Amino acid sequence: MPDLPAMRRLSDTTAHVLPLAVFLALLAVPGWFRVENPELPWHQRAPEHWLYPLQTVLCGGLLLFFRRHYRLAPWRGLGLATGLALLGIAVWVAPAWLFERLAGDGPPPRWWAWFGMMERRQGFDPTVLAAWPLWEKAAILMRFVRMVVVVPLVEEVFWRGFLMRYAAAGDGRWQDVPFGTHSWRAFFIVTACVVLAHQPEDYLAAAIWGTLVYWLAVRSRSLGACVLMHAIGNLILGYYALATRQWGFW
Repeated sequence: MPDLPAMRRLSDTTAHVLPLAVFLALLAVPGWFRVENPELPWHQRAPEHWLYPLQTVLCGGLLLFFRRHYRLAPWRGLGLATGLALLGIAVWVAPAWLFERLAGDGPPPRWWAWFGMMERRQGFDPTVLAAWPLWEKAAILMRFVRMVVVVPLVEEVFWRGFLMRYAAAGDGRWQDVPFGTHSWRAFFIVTACVVLAHQPEDYLAAAIWGTLVYWLAVRSRSLGACVLMHAIGNLILGYYALATRQWGFW
């Protein structure tokens, strides 16, 4: 007879790991198609404008398919999640904000980059679609769906829902570890992975952000609170990128 508990554990692991694995794998795809030539069509100059919507749909579909494996409840600590999101995003954008105000005509000191103090103008720029206003609006809409819905679920389901518990378990039976169980081993592993998943200029901010979300997970013992914090933070970051045209933030 099949080992039903083992099959359930494998299914749970797949549900928590596969969406992020697919998400990260697709991040490498734009580089395969990008051609740096301003005279070429937008889909060759900026392939992320068609790749990211595809990534959003595929990963969103995986989340829906595996939805029964996720336990976002209990819904508590939501006020704390909101406050931490505001704090975390303020820390995230502060270095670039300082750079914009302190940078002079000459090259900035090298140590500025260690703290993320650098120009953030290069990134997902929807103005490349300005000649097609409807497509530009659709690109911005899908970008927010990606940032505010898909990314918070994909990442928190993996980082906090799976990896944090897996690292705390030690024996691989992560489902037996209650969500929010504190372990210094889990804290350092998860936070380090969160940092390495970002760009070098965001390492410091990602370390602080990861620490705040970890603390929220332990304090609230609610995956839903962690997803909400991530969603609010990304929503604010998206509006900040649009308002300042610092496209490197999204």
